[in-house]
Amino acid sequence: MKRSRGPHSLASLVLVATLVAGLAISLRTARAEVPSSPPTFSNPLTINNAFFPFQPGGLKVYAGNDHGTRVKAIEHYLTATRTFTLNGNNVPCHILVEEAYESGDLVERSFNYFAQADDGTVYYFGEVVNIIENGVIVSHDGSWLVGGATLPSDPPGTGNAPTPGLFMPANPELGDVFKQEDLFPIVDETDEVVGVDLDVLVPAGKYEDAIAIKESSRLDPATEIKWYAPGVGVVKVRANGETLRLKSSTLVQPPDREWSRSRAERQPHRRDADIE
Repeated sequence: MKRSRGPHSLASLVLVATLVAGLAISLRTARAEVPSSPPTFSNPLTINNAFFPFQPGGLKVYAGNDHGTRVKAIEHYLTATRTFTLNGNNVPCHILVEEAYESGDLVERSFNYFAQADDGTVYYFGEVVNIIENGVIVSHDGSWLVGGATLPSDPPGTGNAPTPGLFMPANPELGDVFKQEDLFPIVDETDEVVGVDLDVLVPAGKYEDAIAIKESSRLDPATEIKWYAPGVGVVKVRANGETLRLKSSTLVQPPDREWSRSRAERQPHRRDADIE
């Protein structure tokens, strides 16, 4: 569930600082687990990151409210892909389509592009945003892509990012800080892991060993927290007056959670209510 941190006001809970010189990935490193060197993409379509897996053909449905308004979000994990050029190399990316609804009306549809580096880190190659009112697309605010608009379907004014954002570290640790979006003033987002080894209860079920990531932006004074469960990805979203909870998912948490065992030795399990 990617909430775009662009200049537009997202009507529901559904989406890179000044351009930097060189080819290094734009991010702010807080721990060694967050990579600080440019990624290598040998098998970018194999996205098996524990906290952001991608299963082509998958579907997730969220429900909640936004200041009293009934909202819903749907994530479609497409089988189609799109290829971007990064440092002279082609990088195929998976496509995640996110839809946001208010009181049953579609208000946003975005196309998001992801690839996994050889070290297991997932990178974000951008999104095309469609803001919808009364069934009509009225804006593409917040759209950005690595390399900018390259297809006829890409909206004019799409931001041209020199590098992808770091969406999810391979082994996120408490205190990690990174940038999922870094093309100011089009989009800007700083992400910090503020909780680990959490139990999260939502309509879709109880999820163990979740992490909580706090999102902030220079474009928006509000903050947002997302809970990511191993094998599933986002299961809960909370912002000021807004909440989304996973209602159903074809992505499921596997019974054998090897990634949690070493973490469990360091951190006791906590309820998600412990995170503010």
